[in-house]
Amino acid sequence: MDLQGQRVVVLGGTSGIGLATAEAAARQGAVVTVASSRRASVDHALTRLPDRCDGRVVNLTDARAVGRLFDDLGEFAHLVYTAGEPLTLMPLDTLDLDAAGHLFALRYFGALGAVRAALPYLRKDGSITLTTGIAKDRPGPGWAVAASICGAMEALTKALAVELAPIRVNVVSPGFIRSPLWSGMGDEERERMYTELAAAIPVGRVGEVEDIARAYVFLMTEPFATGTVLTVDGGHVLV
Repeated sequence: MDLQGQRVVVLGGTSGIGLATAEAAARQGAVVTVASSRRASVDHALTRLPDRCDGRVVNLTDARAVGRLFDDLGEFAHLVYTAGEPLTLMPLDTLDLDAAGHLFALRYFGALGAVRAALPYLRKDGSITLTTGIAKDRPGPGWAVAASICGAMEALTKALAVELAPIRVNVVSPGFIRSPLWSGMGDEERERMYTELAAAIPVGRVGEVEDIARAYVFLMTEPFATGTVLTVDGGHVLV
């Protein structure tokens, strides 16, 4: 199975896992549209994608802007939502509820709004692939907000898989991945985290964005998968 000639829309597809997924889909023959809130990010992504692909600048927390995006794109086959900002731990004693709400606005309500706006144009034999994370399975101190978002995304996926059938709805749950998600950390702190995690994970390394991109492509091309939570974490949740 491949994506030859199918249009794939990757919201958040200009860096990290999103860009790797856009590249992987394009290698399968897809016509990919990537979207991000920053023009520079879109332009950079397009230098790594075939000429048949395109990019759009859109604020994914602006429901009207997202609606205009899909009105302009028209019919397509697969929606992927990977949008998110660098993670920030939020200990409960210093929790900023406004900042927590902003995280939900992009990662949860942005995804829900995108699905609603895309639905009139999404082919009935198509798919939606969302993003969660193993924070819902292995939360630590300061992870209350991030774990809550991840849990909400899993529940949303299962509910949409029932409501939107026969359109397939799935979600990828990455483990710790070497990606811009951790750009808010200092270089030394980040590399130390990667080294410590690699020693604790059964596969002996942290993940790369290309590892996770294959999971999104699998869910797009597997016609019997819906309501699936595909965890790709090197076995981290086992230890």
